[in-house]
Amino acid sequence: MKFYKYCGAGNDFVLLDWRDRAGAVNESDLPALARRLCDRHFGVGADGLMLVLPPERGGDCKMLFFNNDGSTAEMCGNGARCICKFCHDFGHAGDAPRIETPAGLVTGARVDEDRYRVRLNPPRNIRLNTSAAGLTCDYLELGDPGIPHAVILTDLSQDRDALRQLARTVRYAPEFPRGANVNLCALTGENEVRLLTYERGVEDFTLACGTGNGATAAALTLRGLIGGKGTRIVNDGGTLAVDITPGDPVGIDLTGDARLVFTGEIE
Repeated sequence: MKFYKYCGAGNDFVLLDWRDRAGAVNESDLPALARRLCDRHFGVGADGLMLVLPPERGGDCKMLFFNNDGSTAEMCGNGARCICKFCHDFGHAGDAPRIETPAGLVTGARVDEDRYRVRLNPPRNIRLNTSAAGLTCDYLELGDPGIPHAVILTDLSQDRDALRQLARTVRYAPEFPRGANVNLCALTGENEVRLLTYERGVEDFTLACGTGNGATAAALTLRGLIGGKGTRIVNDGGTLAVDITPGDPVGIDLTGDARLVFTGEIE
């Protein structure tokens, strides 16, 4: 079985092209497959597993995403950019791929050879200045069913272990029955944000989270703390650009790198 290893803003993924195997996929086996392939000691090693399947609703392909612990996620922004590149480079779509996800249709656009923009699923269930685990945060979900995100402005110069404990507390807050990805952020300049995202399924900070970047920019824009256009968000894995378009629904465009790292075969 051939696999592709992709990376976007430091997030790395194993991609399997299963468009011709959709009928043979036993979904109950997929969590174990994700854990095996994403294991960095005994597998290929990755933050997540992405399956590319035939479209069902008029898109160019369908995306299924698994975290490296085998749990599912509704969508992944960095992963979606990588699938856009895969579809373009291997002739499955043109410069504007359309990806079906459990959270809704995601449309992409090729900026250059290794840079793509995706329109993330619109935010819903927005709760600004809400409370979780005794802390003030903003909460919003991207898509329907939505990817839950909590956004907290804080001092990121604190010890990383202390920040990790803070994020873990909010991730499991009783106010969020499905849990939440936790985005710890700081304003560092005009329309510039430093961000750390603690992701469900990984249960730690990752080098970058695409939907976390989008959710953070949306929350800060809705609060009037940033302008929303051309926002630079600096992650451990690199800088992403987010543009917010006001309206109902709010538009979130995420731009960043997407690269094929290597390909291989697994038994």
